[in-house]
Amino acid sequence: MDIATALACDTYFAKPYHSWDRGLNENHNGLLRQYFPKNQPLNQVDQDDANRALAGLNHRPRKKLNYKTPWEVFCEMASLNINDSLGGAFMS
Repeated sequence: MDIATALACDTYFAKPYHSWDRGLNENHNGLLRQYFPKNQPLNQVDQDDANRALAGLNHRPRKKLNYKTPWEVFCEMASLNINDSLGGAFMS
């Protein structure tokens, strides 16, 4: 089944080696490099390491979010208590 049809949304695929077409993706890759160096094989990353990176990114204030964290914005939008630890809200 076609993903765009199933989700009823438009899709966009950037050209290979055109990192400027994927600004948000490249920004998140750079943030993840703070936790996992470029030469580190990702098959050596365990779930605890991935969870620590996710928590770090979700609790990092973002200028685009008026210096709120993605977790704060997610909790506001979902009407959740900000102190709950239900999971992650990876937004930017």
